[in-house]
Amino acid sequence: MAKENLTFRYAEEKDTALILQFIQGLAQYEKMENDVVATEELLKSWIFEKQVAEVLFAVVDSKEIGFALYFHNFSTFLGRGGIYLEDLFIMPEYRGHGYGKAIFHKLAQIAVERGCGRLEWQCLNWNQPSIDFYLSLGAKQMNEWTVYRLTGDALKNIAADQK
Repeated sequence: MAKENLTFRYAEEKDTALILQFIQGLAQYEKMENDVVATEELLKSWIFEKQVAEVLFAVVDSKEIGFALYFHNFSTFLGRGGIYLEDLFIMPEYRGHGYGKAIFHKLAQIAVERGCGRLEWQCLNWNQPSIDFYLSLGAKQMNEWTVYRLTGDALKNIAADQK
């Protein structure tokens, strides 16, 4: 498993089932399998028809061994877009060989080529191996920020609130 054999390719619509497999693999790693409600149909619609996200595969010897799913966000303070990395996953048997770092290198290249001001993501607090990896890349923890989220009924209720 030499990193020299690594290539990248963007996902195509025919890869929708493979994208879902990687999402499920990530969910299993994060002990969140029951939270995955994504389907091939939803992924096809949102990634390929509505084009709200992009998927980059890491490929070794013609086999997809990892993926990154990301989309553009916008920083009003920077006055430019950024890349938000939603998911990064390397198949377990390919970890520890530099492929994760290579994906970050590629994403950083994409961000710079597109004129983006930053590349950002979230990480579960218990995932110390990933935290250590991100810090080794020079990433900074944003400890002064707390993530808030509206989903499900709370999202529907606030959308319907006329007051």
